Amino acid sequence: MPGSLRSRRRVTTALAGFGLLLTGAAVQVGASAPAQAATTHRVLFDNAHAETAGNADWVISTSQPDPLGQNSDPQSETDWTGALSSWGVALQKTGDYSLKTLPSGQSLTYGGSSAQDLSNFDTLVLPEPNTLFTTAEKKAIMNFVKNGGGLFMISDHTGADRNNDGNDAVEILNDLMTNNGVDNTDPFGFSIDSLDIKSGYPAAISDSTDPVLNGSFGKVTNSLIADGTTATLKPADNSAVKGLVYRSGYSGNTGAFFLTSTFGAGRVAFWGDSSPIDDGTGSSGNTLYDGWNDSGATNAALALNATAWLAGDGGTSGGGGGGTGGGGTGTCTAGQLLGNSGFESGNTTWSASSQVITNAAAESPHSGSYYAWLDGYGTATTDTLSQSVAVPAGCTSAKLSFYLHIDTAETSTTTAYDTLKVQVLNSSGTVLGTLATYSNLNAASGYTQRSFDLSGYAGQNITLRFTGTEGSKYQTSFVVDDTALDVS
Repeated sequence: MPGSLRSRRRVTTALAGFGLLLTGAAVQVGASAPAQAATTHRVLFDNAHAETAGNADWVISTSQPDPLGQNSDPQSETDWTGALSSWGVALQKTGDYSLKTLPSGQSLTYGGSSAQDLSNFDTLVLPEPNTLFTTAEKKAIMNFVKNGGGLFMISDHTGADRNNDGNDAVEILNDLMTNNGVDNTDPFGFSIDSLDIKSGYPAAISDSTDPVLNGSFGKVTNSLIADGTTATLKPADNSAVKGLVYRSGYSGNTGAFFLTSTFGAGRVAFWGDSSPIDDGTGSSGNTLYDGWNDSGATNAALALNATAWLAGDGGTSGGGGGGTGGGGTGTCTAGQLLGNSGFESGNTTWSASSQVITNAAAESPHSGSYYAWLDGYGTATTDTLSQSVAVPAGCTSAKLSFYLHIDTAETSTTTAYDTLKVQVLNSSGTVLGTLATYSNLNAASGYTQRSFDLSGYAGQNITLRFTGTEGSKYQTSFVVDDTALDVS
């Protein structure tokens, strides 16, 4: 690997003679393509499973896969066409979301080359699917969540078989959770009830700390049932499951109308009715219900807060203080918790400084094509790379590992001019511990695997953070790849 990569510096250039001014432009010499600014949250709405069958119209826009093809700057729900257009427009207007639709005739995949492959998204929305997912699709969905994706499942009442193929959303989503080939034992900690609840305004629980009930889109007080169903919680299967909104007269493990959970490194939300997300503006001839704007409920805030949480905002809202992959109090499902652990999905799951996650040819990955490259500019620079994760309380073993390569142009054999700190932080950003500090003095050819015991953080929501700090003269590159947090 190269010993000097000072040409990787960010360059600010003025070419006045050509009328061209590059101010603060981020240029990485040796990269295979120019760095692109990453949108904060990428959401895929499914329309490949009869979401518009019969009287349904569960799409954000008729322009698919890209709703911006219908209107590139939507300001109202009617700028896009679909019963979910209010949802889509509200997210689009924040400037923090990139929205796409999986069109009819396509399949859900994970790890493929399609632009709509789940590896290119942070959240998948399943708005009342009406055809069964294939075996390959169910495996793709489960692995997407396990590796850090967010999954929003929206059902309807039992018997709402809109395309008359013998399967309604209750059966389809229960099949996903019990017949997927990844984890068939209620991996999210709940099952959907076979009910048709005609009407009601179910109330939210009292929890001022929950990010879904108290998110940036407003406070949630209650929701709406207009022919819907509920779920039965099964905390013995996953103690992270948590009911947020309950049918009147119900609490605890029964009658949950809206709930959240976690699985692996990912997050899950479930809603028992499609009427709350219906904005009444679907295709002509459909009988629609404007639940989105129902003054008796806070459906819009609930949908939007949940979307933000699933995409990575807020703290983990699993039961008992959170938990991943069956985590939480007293249980542990062995597995690897970090999402996008080898960086092959690019700028997903991790929070990173610009250009850190890259496939630039000037350095080499430990495996695959992508890696995380901190510093290497030859100027006073700080790069960061971090990911939040819940360490299940029942796990007695939690081992963080990663492969690290360091090369440098520094000549000193005694002074650490450039450093990489590996730290653990709590949900408030307070440093709980520094696992290691590496420097230009540790430079060597090839990668070395580094490992640390994190079992002392069991039962906590923590953030793993790499911070590279470089001096003002010679470059040092800290290259990280193939991370893992294995618990058992």
